[in-house]
Amino acid sequence: MPELPEVETVVHGLRRAKICGHPIVDVRVGWARTLSGADPDAFSDYLMGTAVTAICRRAKYIVMPLTSGFSLLVHLRMTGSLRVQPASAPRDPYERVAVRFADGRELRFRDTRKFGRWYITKHPETILGKLGPEPLSADFTPALFIKMLRNHRRMLKPLLLDQGFVAGLGNIYVDEALFAARLHPCRIACTISAPAAKRLHQSIRDVLQLGISRMGTSLGHGAVNFYSVAGRRGRNQDALQVFRRDGEPCLACGQVIQKMQVGQRSTHYCPRCQPVPRKRRSVT
Repeated sequence: MPELPEVETVVHGLRRAKICGHPIVDVRVGWARTLSGADPDAFSDYLMGTAVTAICRRAKYIVMPLTSGFSLLVHLRMTGSLRVQPASAPRDPYERVAVRFADGRELRFRDTRKFGRWYITKHPETILGKLGPEPLSADFTPALFIKMLRNHRRMLKPLLLDQGFVAGLGNIYVDEALFAARLHPCRIACTISAPAAKRLHQSIRDVLQLGISRMGTSLGHGAVNFYSVAGRRGRNQDALQVFRRDGEPCLACGQVIQKMQVGQRSTHYCPRCQPVPRKRRSVT
């Protein structure tokens, strides 16, 4: 599933494509259930004649305010991808939504697994307001993060995956951040010391910024893997330290990377660099 760095990469690609300001002249919906809260006809009516005014990201959502006062939100989920192509370009059999602009180009949404969702709403905060803080924002301080951890007795891995706790993190970057902070995925959040919490805070920001700078993580070469708006693979997979490296030596200590299930999610870690804590203690 595309995570914060992949979605940010898509946002950058859409901005470079310069789709803002071009009136929407046609809407095609190939899979009605891609739309959340609107049928295809109503969805088309909301979009026709409007134009995108800006493109930004909130958590894993792509947010596009429209001249009508409504906003278009896109969540890529597991296999969704966006391309900007000439209207004359061949159709993809997995195309779920296509929005044509007056300049003859189309924003096309491809989604093999059909999990992606498009929302049209006048009140985006009803969806986005439930999300936790942005981990790369100035407001996400070490002090705030320590306070947040103190309020939870959940294991670190599922807690960090909770979009209501911190927005935008997913399986890849949580595993990478926990490794960089040298914290076991099953550590209980409220038992993390202040210095360890500060390490984790910095590690989260570091792995996300690295992922953005390397244009996301593409774990394979198949059509369902992550590609940018321009159709390019990310490069961050070459920088991964533990994710999907089970059975390989740790790049820091040489111990074999292990894989286990935590909260029903595959989790990768180094048993030497991320040892199970011997005893629990409260944050100080």
